Amino acid sequence: MQNSYKRVDAHLSSLGYCSRSEAKKFLKIFQVRVNGERVFDTNKKVYHNDIIIDEIVLDPETLTVLMHKPSGIICSHDDVGVLIYSLLPERWQKRNPKLSTIGRLDGDTTGAILLTDDGALNHRLTSPKSDISKLYEVTLAQPLKGNEAEIFTSGTLILRGEKKPLLPAKMNVISESVVHLEISEGKYHQVKRMFAAVGNKVTALHRVSFGKYSIENLAIGEYKIL
Repeated sequence: MQNSYKRVDAHLSSLGYCSRSEAKKFLKIFQVRVNGERVFDTNKKVYHNDIIIDEIVLDPETLTVLMHKPSGIICSHDDVGVLIYSLLPERWQKRNPKLSTIGRLDGDTTGAILLTDDGALNHRLTSPKSDISKLYEVTLAQPLKGNEAEIFTSGTLILRGEKKPLLPAKMNVISESVVHLEISEGKYHQVKRMFAAVGNKVTALHRVSFGKYSIENLAIGEYKIL
């Protein structure tokens, strides 16, 4: 766990509690204590783990969050619409560096997504070499033909516009038009394109888990710090 040593106003601004210019006012309004002693000097250098605000410990220096993403929410900082970051506490939206999603889910896709301000972690988990398992519940427009699992498991399926075949994917049938699909890649619209390649269309897509992180205990729109 990080425990940086820097000015009080630097701690507060990097974690989104206030800007540096607002720090003096913040210290007057809120009881900011270091080792039990109230602090009013924004220049005072302290360790992150020693700071308490109104009897509550500071947010972590690096933050990673698991969210149950609702439909209609956009995984972007810049696009028009309801952005995923708007579902988080206001101060988390002001953190520096910014929180970013680890990969993306389409606007109409629901389920497990991670957000972090740890750039190294984000890069590691989105790298093509990461081999992170993602489990999806897929609802289809047409009943299954029966050969989809064999095709997906074979490791020979080449998506339109691609040159290399996909890695093997596991499919479990839930009903004639609902399946669980486990993939370890993250190509653009991969699940939708996989079913398009076998003559079907995805009508609803829900990510049940990302790696070891499942949202089974999170309601739609809820999140938790990892």
